Amino acid sequence: MKTLLVPTDFSNEAENAVKVAAQLARYHDCEIILLNMLELPLNQLNTTGSPTDLPEAVYFMKLAHKAFEKVLDRDYLKGLKITEMVDFNEVSTGILDTCKKHNVDLIIMGSHGSEGLKELFIGSNTEKIVRTSNTPVLVIKNEHAHFDINEFVFASDFKNDNKETYKQAVKLAELFRAKIHLLYVNTPSNFTTTATSKVRIMEFIEGNTFSNFTINIYNDDTVEKGILNFSKIIDADLIGISTHGRQGIAHFFNGSISEDLVNHAKRPVITFKI
Repeated sequence: MKTLLVPTDFSNEAENAVKVAAQLARYHDCEIILLNMLELPLNQLNTTGSPTDLPEAVYFMKLAHKAFEKVLDRDYLKGLKITEMVDFNEVSTGILDTCKKHNVDLIIMGSHGSEGLKELFIGSNTEKIVRTSNTPVLVIKNEHAHFDINEFVFASDFKNDNKETYKQAVKLAELFRAKIHLLYVNTPSNFTTTATSKVRIMEFIEGNTFSNFTINIYNDDTVEKGILNFSKIIDADLIGISTHGRQGIAHFFNGSISEDLVNHAKRPVITFKI
């Protein structure tokens, strides 16, 4: 892990993400890219125009750089390698483009979650990134004076998920020297016996030499509730889950457990794209 990307709107939630990134960067010698996206009505430009030709763009760019000056003056960022960027684009598109250009290993985003109508009709930039990013996304909800990962829940159906996501989870666990709690949630509408579930999990992790793990079958009303309740019981430091990246109608009707967790979990969540 060499490059961390932290999108920021200079809110308290974004600063929580920056603080976590700073701890990871200091411990693992990473570079931090701080990215502020400016969404302006650039459709008014002609095809040869540049965003910086707009007086409004120049004004907001200056404001962004002033805000960066305050952020970079924080004591917890002293001595770290940090690159600040201001870009003109739709937020999710700009973040994904930056990941490709700079070979980002991990996106760290702050979020306060959302509920009800706001969640259904508006969604959040964090939610969009979780759904579409090929780069793992770590979502931070609260301030962490010490971001230590000891108990790491990796929830999966261990059937449709790509095994590559587990390899990514193992790399993260090895980085933190954490224990992975492999979790399968049984629900009334999709019941599988404990014996069958354990065989499925063992087949899923077959060939992986990582040994610091537990196997857990948990029963609950829904998969999301099961993950949240199990994580609370063991006091997990991090929840990991794969995301299928549903789009359009499929996403609207089927929803996404990973996005629901990002919205509702009180503890950090990391998503891996299948």
